[in-house]
Amino acid sequence: MIEEAYAAGQRRFGENYVMEMAEKAAVLPKDIEWHFTGHVQTNKIKFMAPFVHTIQSVDSFHALNEINKHALRNGRIINCLLQLHVAQEETKYGLSPDECLNLLRTEPWRELKGVRITGLMAMATNTEDEAQIRREFRTVRAFFEQVKGEFFAEDADFSILSEGMTDDYPIAISEGANMVRIGSAIFGPRNY
Repeated sequence: MIEEAYAAGQRRFGENYVMEMAEKAAVLPKDIEWHFTGHVQTNKIKFMAPFVHTIQSVDSFHALNEINKHALRNGRIINCLLQLHVAQEETKYGLSPDECLNLLRTEPWRELKGVRITGLMAMATNTEDEAQIRREFRTVRAFFEQVKGEFFAEDADFSILSEGMTDDYPIAISEGANMVRIGSAIFGPRNY
């Protein structure tokens, strides 16, 4: 299915599992822009560092530092999105807004030469309540503007607000998202 989408002109693909992404990257065209969207396990960064374009789910300075280490070993710079946790679900990962600000204010992230922070990613609560989803996306958009102004005002690379998935992407776009994750709408639900 990826080959069919590629033949139709699609070049950006996201994966939730490092090993699946690495297997696909090994056999698919090399100009695919791979985005990792799953939870970052630091022991698996080495498997994606040679080819991943963007890691959308960075939720700690420790993970950012490990990505940097493996990026430098591969002579690369890897784009990273800081993942926020705004959903009313404990099963989702991410930094709270306060944790994100603390990371940016206190950790030496500017010294990491193998990573580039290019934006924020968040997932809304899995609910039918569209007003709640809209509030969460709006909160993240406002926070994105705050972070941009305080830390990245002169950095054109900090431009990505990745919000919205197959079930809620129209709301995310209306609230300012400029990247959405809609694999289920294109490829269907995963068969585990």
